[in-house]
Amino acid sequence: LFPATLTYDTLRFEYEDFPETKEPVWILGRKYSVFTEKEEILLDVTSRLWFTYRKNFSAIGGTGPTSDTGWGCMLRCGQMIFAQALVCRHLGRDWRWIKGKRQMDNYFSVLNAFIDKKDSYYSIHQIAQMGVGEGKSIGQWYGPNTVAQVLKKLATFDTWSSLAVHIAMDNTVVMEEIRRLCQSNFSCAGAAAFPAVESDLLYNGYPEEAGVRDRLSVWKPLVLLIPLRLGLTEINEAYIETLKHCFMMPQSLGVIGGKPNSAHYFIGYVGEELIYLDPHTTQPAVEPNENGCLPDESFHCQHPPCRMSIAELDPSIAVGFFCNTEEDFNDWCQQIKKLSLVRGALPMFELVERQPSHFSNPDVLNLTP
Repeated sequence: LFPATLTYDTLRFEYEDFPETKEPVWILGRKYSVFTEKEEILLDVTSRLWFTYRKNFSAIGGTGPTSDTGWGCMLRCGQMIFAQALVCRHLGRDWRWIKGKRQMDNYFSVLNAFIDKKDSYYSIHQIAQMGVGEGKSIGQWYGPNTVAQVLKKLATFDTWSSLAVHIAMDNTVVMEEIRRLCQSNFSCAGAAAFPAVESDLLYNGYPEEAGVRDRLSVWKPLVLLIPLRLGLTEINEAYIETLKHCFMMPQSLGVIGGKPNSAHYFIGYVGEELIYLDPHTTQPAVEPNENGCLPDESFHCQHPPCRMSIAELDPSIAVGFFCNTEEDFNDWCQQIKKLSLVRGALPMFELVERQPSHFSNPDVLNLTP
């Protein structure tokens, strides 16, 4: 732990354990009981990748900042929600991190994608520099939508994960658009758009002679990010039930948001409180040691997670979901449709089969990176 750098805010929740409550604890689609599964809850939380402020990394862009303290909290939350997608993709939702236990290679590949150096896919360096194209100067604070847009762009370079990233704008998720995106890169048009990528990567390990029809049926794992505004200055109570339901879905990647200008990564809830990982602790940047291994303990939060009342949440958030297969996506759509029937739950976004004619989303016109 880093007592010298903890903020008052963090300390307030730091060592409080979970309340003794009959209410279930939900963490990213898993349901737990505080009375019988406290160890499992803490293990699940500790296993999430935790990204915080860091200092003494190489200067961003060669001459920029060497620390993100004070400005990088939403970028770190973006890293956390995206790292959860990569964990689900490469390790599975059941994977657990145990201190001192030798981890598999895929785990280090995921972690390396976020390390604070310019050539990691999703490093603070890449996010800050890619953000310039979104109108953000390096060192400027991001909102949830900006970080989502930047991560989408960066994911196109990550051929190992081969993700389809969709950002649903205007509070509308268009199913047809997502199906097209998740299957698009396996069509002939997709192949032409990726001349530099090896065909075996493009077809997700399908051998060259596999029939075209097989290729077309391949689904790229989907990361769905939905930027939302759930009220003007504070969260509208009518959305609270729906927000809770998002954490119950097995496809849940959690939520990025927070309090004004202070971002958190929300991974679940208990009662009327959200459970979150807090990036507001400054740790030294980590370098791989001489045998290429990465000391990883500082990337796992090893004390009980922070909690805050749902009513304190800033209304501007982005909700994330991961659908590894087409079945996962179809199941997610069914759950969202059922949610609209829950009494007292106002839908946070609309799920439609086709693009409504009154707006044109640039995504539709530009499917291939």
